[in-house]
Amino acid sequence: MDLVNHLPDRLLFAVPKKGRLYEKCCNLMNGADIQFRRSNRLDIALSTNLPIALIFLPAADIPVFVGEGNCDLGITGLDQIKEADMFDSIEDLLDLNFGNCKLQVQVPADGPYTKPEQLVGKKIVSSFTKLSNDYFRSLEGTSDNEPLTTNVRYVGGSVEASCALGVADAIVDLVESGETMKAAGLKAIETILTTSAHLISSKKPKFPEMVEKIHQRFEGILAAQNYVLCNYNAPRAIVDKVLAITPGKRAATISALETKAGEEEWVAISSMVEKKKIGDVMDELKKQGASDILVFSIGNCRV
Repeated sequence: MDLVNHLPDRLLFAVPKKGRLYEKCCNLMNGADIQFRRSNRLDIALSTNLPIALIFLPAADIPVFVGEGNCDLGITGLDQIKEADMFDSIEDLLDLNFGNCKLQVQVPADGPYTKPEQLVGKKIVSSFTKLSNDYFRSLEGTSDNEPLTTNVRYVGGSVEASCALGVADAIVDLVESGETMKAAGLKAIETILTTSAHLISSKKPKFPEMVEKIHQRFEGILAAQNYVLCNYNAPRAIVDKVLAITPGKRAATISALETKAGEEEWVAISSMVEKKKIGDVMDELKKQGASDILVFSIGNCRV
């Protein structure tokens, strides 16, 4: 990491070094044309086409390095930002819509607990001790200055085994599919937080123009993943009806079509439509009288 001290002209971008977010982050940076090559034993990689140094860190450390250190940008989970209590020290730029998980209270499936209030005063194990303490304080109605009766202890790994091994009555942990928890004989009785990966920045970045450029690129990638381009023709008389169906992400593009004298006037309309809704949108456009409805995938864009 000594190399970081010799990079005065590069934006420092902290990304998760492993785990559930690493591969998605690499794919996202590839889509944003941040080219780099990471050596196996190094936790730093220089971009070959942009003045950026990628610093690979544990996701839990990234909010601190961005909020209090020299990193201008970072990608980490919303859960890690809240656990580090760094929301006042960073700018939350963008929900990247991957790494979706739930921070849940899990108890033995065959145990006596069915609601979280029953766990007040019990033993809780978690790697998210701040969020767990905050949650049980809300249940107990205690302030930060008052001691908790609920015993929240930190365990860094294999949290799901804590109940079976007799060190906890319940756990608070991230759950993706829930299969691991079921295999450990646990069930969820409360969701504390729904989380995903976020792009964050320093409140006082050293390279604000580069921060904005990467932000815009990531926004474009997400829009390309979530939208398609819908082109169709429609009589001008029904424009208001079809625009209500395809208002576009910001607005639709309308172009006049050449028609012969005395014929009904037609227009061509182009609009971004949410990918998950496109089937219903095409059906409704056809029902209203539109024709020549074409749908195109979006490889990348700027929004």
